[in-house]
Amino acid sequence: MKTENGRKQGGGAAPCAACKLLRRRCGEECVFAPYFPADQPHKFANVHKVFGASNVNKMLQELPIHQRGDAVSSLVYEANARVRDPVYGCVGAISSLQHQIDALQTQLALAQAEVVHLRVRQTASFSNYGLSPTSPSNSGSPSSRLMGSQSRTMFEMDMVVDQAMEESMW
Repeated sequence: MKTENGRKQGGGAAPCAACKLLRRRCGEECVFAPYFPADQPHKFANVHKVFGASNVNKMLQELPIHQRGDAVSSLVYEANARVRDPVYGCVGAISSLQHQIDALQTQLALAQAEVVHLRVRQTASFSNYGLSPTSPSNSGSPSSRLMGSQSRTMFEMDMVVDQAMEESMW
């Protein structure tokens, strides 16, 4: 017969990872058992190393049961980050991610500026051939074939310019 957290009832219950590491008897009221199963000893080992079993026990006892799972997840994440980087912990990971975001935003801004620059060049190229975005020419050029006889919006015109430039360049 098993309880809701998967442990056996009675005297032969397997201790949770916390009780196993602390070498103590794991009772039915063990606050660690639902969150540190016996098959995941590394979870509690890092949490114990960083925060201490007594402090974790106090924190879990003070929280409502429905919040304990999230608290344990946070403790495990922070403890693992502290083991990897004892000086900065989570802050080092967050800082690294922030630098990546900054670099990617810079790349995006450069790409957007390049797109604007290319559109300006295409518009200038269009005006050199006597074409305007609002009055399509019927001269048989690739742009006039794509545009047809209807007036286009600027967005559609950009697409026509892109397609016309691709046909003429390649």
